[in-house]
Amino acid sequence: MKKFLKLLVCASLAFHFPPSAPHSASAQITHASQGNLDEVAKAILDKAAKKLQNMSGVVTLSILDSQKKTTAQQSARVYYSKGRYRLVMDAMEIVSDGTTVWQWDKKAKEIVVNNVPANDGLNLLNPATLIANRDKNFRSKYIRTDPDGTAIIDLQPRSSQSYHKLRLFVVEETGLLRRVEVHKYDSSREIYVFDNITTSSIKTPFVINTADHPDAEVIDMR
Repeated sequence: MKKFLKLLVCASLAFHFPPSAPHSASAQITHASQGNLDEVAKAILDKAAKKLQNMSGVVTLSILDSQKKTTAQQSARVYYSKGRYRLVMDAMEIVSDGTTVWQWDKKAKEIVVNNVPANDGLNLLNPATLIANRDKNFRSKYIRTDPDGTAIIDLQPRSSQSYHKLRLFVVEETGLLRRVEVHKYDSSREIYVFDNITTSSIKTPFVINTADHPDAEVIDMR
C-alpha cells in the first residue's frame, strides 16, 4: 500500500482498440498552424472540460503490468471545481486550491505542502486542468464512438513523458468523463475509472488548514 500511495503522490505532481471508420464527415482531421486539429475530438473534449468545472464522484485507480495483470488498486472520493481538486482516501488526502498542493498522510501524521507545478496541465489527478489545457500539451485524436455512446479520444503528449498516450472515454452526448487510460512504453497501464458522478455545485473546501491538525508534522516545500 505504501508503494501504491507513493505512486499516487508522484502522479499528482507530474493522471487495444483498432481505428474505425470516421464517426461523421467532420471527423476528418484538418490542419491548423499549431498542428493537427481534430474537430470531433475538440467538440467532445470541450464538453468534458465544462463538466469538470463542477464534478464529484469516486475514482478507482488500477495499475496493470505489461501482461495486463492488476498489481494494485485504490479508490478515492474526488471533487473538482474550476481547476481545484480534492482526493479523499482512508490513509491520505491530496488537495489543491490551484496555487498550493497539500498531501496529508494520515497514518504517518505528515502534511507536505508544495506549490502547484508550473505545468499543472499534465497532472493526471487533475483532469479538469489537463483537458482544459490539452492543446498546449497534447495532440488530440478521435478514435470512435461505441454503441453505448462512449467516445474514445487519444491524447498524445507533445513533450517527452513516461507514457506515450492517454486514452479518454467520454459520454459523447453529455461530456461526462468515464475513464482515463495511461499507456506506458513498457505496455503497462494506469487506469482511472469514474463512478457515481454528480455535477452539482461543490461545497467541500479546497485547502487543508494545517492548524487543524496539530499532531501532524508540516513539511513546507515552497
